[in-house]
Amino acid sequence: MSTSPRLWIPLLLLCGTARSQQAESQQAAPPPLDVRASALSRPGDGSPVCGLGKAFHAGRRAALRAKLAKGLFLARGLPDTRDYVNFRQDKTFWYLTGIESPDATLLMDAETGLELLFLPAPDAQQEMYDGERWDSGDAWVPELTGLPTVKDNAELLTVLAELAKDHEVIHVPMDPVISLSGAGDRASRADVRQIRDPLDGRPTREQRLADELAKRFHLRVESCSNPLYELRLVKTPEELAALRRAAHAGALAMVEAMRSTRPGLGEWDLRAVMDMVHRRAGGDGPAYDAIIGSGPNSVSLHYWLDNRVMRPGEMICLDYGPEVDHYTTDITRSWPTDGVWTPRMVELHDAVLAAQAAGIAAAKPGVSLADVEQACNAVLAERGFEKLIRHGNCHWVGLEVHDTADYGSVLRPGCVFTIEPGLYDAEQHIGIRVEDVVVITPEGCEVITGLVPKDRASISALVAAPGVLDLMDGAAR
Repeated sequence: MSTSPRLWIPLLLLCGTARSQQAESQQAAPPPLDVRASALSRPGDGSPVCGLGKAFHAGRRAALRAKLAKGLFLARGLPDTRDYVNFRQDKTFWYLTGIESPDATLLMDAETGLELLFLPAPDAQQEMYDGERWDSGDAWVPELTGLPTVKDNAELLTVLAELAKDHEVIHVPMDPVISLSGAGDRASRADVRQIRDPLDGRPTREQRLADELAKRFHLRVESCSNPLYELRLVKTPEELAALRRAAHAGALAMVEAMRSTRPGLGEWDLRAVMDMVHRRAGGDGPAYDAIIGSGPNSVSLHYWLDNRVMRPGEMICLDYGPEVDHYTTDITRSWPTDGVWTPRMVELHDAVLAAQAAGIAAAKPGVSLADVEQACNAVLAERGFEKLIRHGNCHWVGLEVHDTADYGSVLRPGCVFTIEPGLYDAEQHIGIRVEDVVVITPEGCEVITGLVPKDRASISALVAAPGVLDLMDGAAR
């Protein structure tokens, strides 16, 4: 995607514009106080909102009930945090409710359409410390969520016992809980390690729930993970809008990282400036820890330490994406610390860029991710770089950075995934990956992270331009 030069406005000008607009809005009469705001405000606009809106979440619940057809359904949100950190809801529970508050439970009857929301009892002492929490005494909950019946958590077991008399099956999500910066592939491995640890051996929270439901209520417990995967494969317009917001915030952050790059800075400096920019752009936090590998670290696929000082003539491989409204993005670019490309850097970068272009051209309705993978790898193989390939070229993107879906699925409009070929020359400490998020359209695909340049000339121009860190440090280019 071609990019207008006007997009490269220095970040301080963007910040100044945002501040002037904010000042103008502060001169207007303040809106009426809304006690829900502290529990509901979306970063970036402060509007009280339940997730992506009650219609979206109601639609997801109805679609799930249609897939299940019969039986009860139970999903538990996450408990309160054990640390002094902001609460972040489990992805599956949020997908079905939009509720960003601890200790909530959703109970449904797939056949009758019954929907019950269970919340904690009011706790004025807790709210004095933590601000507004969703509770069973909040009269605004039914209207905001579209869940008409709200009960106290203390009633859950009694209600379950009554409903169980007329049912044989209860469906529960059996995937590991996923919150900010999480993904099922990583969490599943952690669960397996915990179960196999001879000095631990605890079952997962999901397995314990299944065991208790079977024991207490004599219900047959069935996993509903696969129906949820199917629902999440093709994104709705609301989801695509959230994914674009995440892509925009991540793109602005990476552009500023390029502009602020110079030898002598730490890898951590780039992380700091990107975190600041994505929060200014409405991000909730990182979709995953930033991977900022310079020099020898550039060939490590998941290098998270960011503790090295960057030197002249080195390559940076930077993989970064924020989360916005629970939806993630995933962007990677590679560039020299000083903006000067060596012949080997040019050779590898141009091959990766050509491979990604082939993958983008192949991405269209009716094909699979394997077809896109093959298109990328064919270019790299043709150029003789098969031995420098270390990973696949595609993964799904959505509520998780490695989103849940069948990798054999046929692509349809609304499918979202990455195209990210890479080459890694360990001997010369040059790791190069170019990654964008694409959305399948009726005609082909749309690159939604294309705001970040990937041609060598544009990247070098950005590295040569003054960035926020230069202005903060008073550094001359």
